[in-house]
Amino acid sequence: MTVSSVIALPTAFASRYGAPVITHIDTDIFRRTYFTHCLQCDFCDDWCCQHGVDVDLYHYERIQRHADGLERYTRIPREQWFTGEVEQDPEVPGGGSHRTRVVNGSCVFRKPRERGCLLHAYCLEEGLDHRELKSMVDCLFPLTFYDDILCVADEVDDEELVCLDTGPTIYRGGREELVYYFGEAFAAALDTLEARVLEA
Repeated sequence: MTVSSVIALPTAFASRYGAPVITHIDTDIFRRTYFTHCLQCDFCDDWCCQHGVDVDLYHYERIQRHADGLERYTRIPREQWFTGEVEQDPEVPGGGSHRTRVVNGSCVFRKPRERGCLLHAYCLEEGLDHRELKSMVDCLFPLTFYDDILCVADEVDDEELVCLDTGPTIYRGGREELVYYFGEAFAAALDTLEARVLEA
C-alpha cells in the first residue's frame, strides 16, 4: 500500500459491530484480481488456511456459545481450537482477537480430508449464516483493514496469494461481504470511487 493509492471516503463508515470504522480506501482493491470462488479452485489446496486466522472477540464468544455442537461436529476438543493468547486491538470487533491453532500445516478448523472450513460447514448444517461464527477478517480476505483504511491483505502486496490475477477484482469479489458488514451505503460509495478510479 502506498500513500498515493489511498483516498478518503465522503464519510466514515462503521461496521455493524461498531469497529472497524473505515474512513479511507486503498485503490488497489479496484485493480488487483483473484480467483474469488474459493471452493471451485483446484490448484491452491486451501493455501490461505496455512497460518490459522485471527478470530475477533465478538466471534470468539459466538464460537464458545456453540462449543458443544462444534465439538460434536468437528471431533476436535475445544481446548485445541485456539493458541490461548489474546491480542488487544481496538480496530476489530470486541477489541481484540484470538488466533486459531495450526495443526498439520493448516488452521485447526480446516476440513481434514477435503476442501473448506469446518466452521463454515457447521453453520450451513445448523442453518446459520456463516458470518455468525467466522471472523470478519476471515470472511473479508483478501480484503482487510488497517488504520481505518480498507485495503488488500499483505499476501496481495507481497505477491504471495496463489490465486492472484485469475478472476474478478478484490473489491468485486468481496462486495457482498462488505454490504453485510458495512451496509449498502458503504458499497454505493465504493462503487462511485471504483468508477472514478477505473476511468482515470
